Amino acid sequence: MVNDRQLRLLLDNLTSAVLVLDDKLALCYLNSAAENLVAVSNARGSGQPLEEVVRENPAALEALRASLASGEKYTVRRALWLLHNLEECTVDYSVTPLPDLGLLLLEVQSMDRLLRIAREDALLSAQETTRNLVRGMAHEVKNPLGGIRGAAQLLQTELKELDDEGLGEYTQIIIEEADRLRNLVDRMLGPRKPVELQPVNVHTITERVAQLIEAECSGALIIERDYDPSIPDIPADSEQLIQAVLNIARNAMQAIAESIGLGKGSLIIRTRVQRQFTIGRRHCSLVCRIDVVDNGPGIPEDIRERIFYPMISGRAEGTGLGLSLSQHIINQHRGLIKCESEPGQTEFQIYLPLASE
Repeated sequence: MVNDRQLRLLLDNLTSAVLVLDDKLALCYLNSAAENLVAVSNARGSGQPLEEVVRENPAALEALRASLASGEKYTVRRALWLLHNLEECTVDYSVTPLPDLGLLLLEVQSMDRLLRIAREDALLSAQETTRNLVRGMAHEVKNPLGGIRGAAQLLQTELKELDDEGLGEYTQIIIEEADRLRNLVDRMLGPRKPVELQPVNVHTITERVAQLIEAECSGALIIERDYDPSIPDIPADSEQLIQAVLNIARNAMQAIAESIGLGKGSLIIRTRVQRQFTIGRRHCSLVCRIDVVDNGPGIPEDIRERIFYPMISGRAEGTGLGLSLSQHIINQHRGLIKCESEPGQTEFQIYLPLASE
């Protein structure tokens, strides 16, 4: 026979959250997984009405009462719960009435992690597809550019022999424009050399970026450092990683300058360690996170999902290549870059594995 203590021990070792409600929809019991999910201990939650701990919608409460009255089980998919601490979570849950006991049993599975993994997997796949498309297009553009430039040089030589300086100016324009397009294509292709991973202190990266931004804006922009000094060295190509973070910080500085002015702007560079993180389909026990947060105007909603694509920019003077290059460099480090933006705050998050795999 299983006694009450053993039963509770079994329930506490389940990965699914278990909540037990009485006939008034007040909490009677939460196992450990449920405590973690709703951020309330069993001792504190017992006796509290469910809607004071978790809110879904009035229809959900009526469905619970109907299940208790009818004895019918049901399952809800992708329900959005608002917790008492105002955090949101997406869950699947099954309701099992226990009419003989006057209780309802809720088995809850958090979907946030699975949804996040699916979104990041789709993001990485889209980024890889776009990068391959751009690289293929860039190579196709470079081939005829070389021919155009070579023909213009030959024509320029012939015109010099004919002493025709007027037409020679046109050939020089052709050569210069061909060079400009070639440089643009090279930037689209990204760094030519592969990353050379060496142990690097992440704060040498962030400090270098902060110093460069301070120099570019002559100290007019407030830059706040929020570092975790306990972060161990990360395997990285220092030069390329500086470029990746600098592109993001420089975009923020320029957006602030064009909107509210550097004197009213602020930039936060933050580092943290994150445990048990998934990048695409790879599980990482430890990752280093670099956040770049600004109080600028935010990224326009119509391009928010496409900001890492080449030639996409929210600024009139922007080339749309900086973020694409940053994304390429971070992917070469087997990391992930994400963005969350709204008016008044834009946050880029860079995740880098803390160990080579």
